[in-house]
Amino acid sequence: MAEIVRMPKMSDTMTEGVVAKWHKKVGDSVKSGELVAEIETDKATMEFESYQEGVLLYRGVEEGKSAPVDGILAILGKSGEDFKSLLDAEQTKPIAKVAEPEPVKETKKAEPTPVAVEQPKTAVVPVSAPVASSTSSDGRMKASPLAKRLAGEKGIDLSRVMGSGEKGRIVKRDIDWFKPGMMSAPASGTISAGAVTEESYDEVPVSQMRKTIAKRLSESKFTSPHFYLTMEIDMSNSISARESINAVTGSKVSFNDLVIKAAAAALRQHPKVNSSWLGDKIRTNHHIHIGVAVSVEDGLLVPVVRFADSKTLRQINTEVKTFAQKAKDKKLQPSDWEGNTFTISNLGMFGIDEFTAIINPPDACILAIGGIQERPVVKNGQVVPGNVMKVTLSCDHRVVDGVSGSEFLRTFKGLLENPVILLGEMSI
Repeated sequence: MAEIVRMPKMSDTMTEGVVAKWHKKVGDSVKSGELVAEIETDKATMEFESYQEGVLLYRGVEEGKSAPVDGILAILGKSGEDFKSLLDAEQTKPIAKVAEPEPVKETKKAEPTPVAVEQPKTAVVPVSAPVASSTSSDGRMKASPLAKRLAGEKGIDLSRVMGSGEKGRIVKRDIDWFKPGMMSAPASGTISAGAVTEESYDEVPVSQMRKTIAKRLSESKFTSPHFYLTMEIDMSNSISARESINAVTGSKVSFNDLVIKAAAAALRQHPKVNSSWLGDKIRTNHHIHIGVAVSVEDGLLVPVVRFADSKTLRQINTEVKTFAQKAKDKKLQPSDWEGNTFTISNLGMFGIDEFTAIINPPDACILAIGGIQERPVVKNGQVVPGNVMKVTLSCDHRVVDGVSGSEFLRTFKGLLENPVILLGEMSI
């Protein structure tokens, strides 16, 4: 007898799923445990394996399109079996609305995960600003694996695509937006290449990831009374310590690793900052799980370094690098992003001096890290060259008061300005 295969709920905040790719076509046989489709949720792209057996009679969702949780994903049955009655019955039965998750009610909250952007409605992309070359010094084309695959499927010559990714790298959105003739050179005597002579714009459907970012951070910003504490830190000793560690151990410990370790050590001394607002109670966490904001093509992910205060710098370094790669490959799993008790967002590598960040629920605080700037400082009454880093702690005033946040920052500052104290607690 024909059976409906419904869109599964693959994450705690998922309300709909996008079929990224079908691995079975109508008429194919499907066995239990066999891969049927790849489904993009608001958190990740996951493989969907069938729990049923039969012949695929009907696909309810086209690739790139979405369906609500419990909506019809497919119908399995015997070859040639009539399934129209199932569809008719389903159309007369309203799908139960998936309950929205209550904001800040539990510790295990997930940061949104990237979802492939659907085809844009318009594709007029003016080349109005310089874009880095998409060809490396050795002549190889700089493009992500996904962009290369999509270009091959669409018959697009990558040499004619201008990359908008890091250092001119061609990414998925460049392929989605590309149309033949976009980079063709102007005829002799006409306006130079790249000039915009008519009004145009792009409209790209909002991805599942971006929808969730908008919803969760809007809730955070407008329900959590934020206040901000900014402090300058002299990073000269941390710079020297990092150089010595990397020279002696052969490691490549980053400043971000030092920041994570120092924050974890400071949280151990100031547990109020390592807390969560749960509506009718405040949870003070004894464990320290630090979420590290990672930029990906479609937005932001926050994988979690668990028990960060007990890990060495090299362990933290390896873990963060692994998370970053998994995030870019869309391979993060729920266990990678759930359970944060404190979050760090570092934009220093992009030349940002100072910024404020929106609290990542259910955390009570998020620490924004700016870049290290060389500038004159006063030491012992003398003006000398210095290396200053500005940090800003965003606090939920329902949980953390100004004094508690300031004490945490003072401890954090002391650990980075005197890293021998930090390193003395552990094996590097």
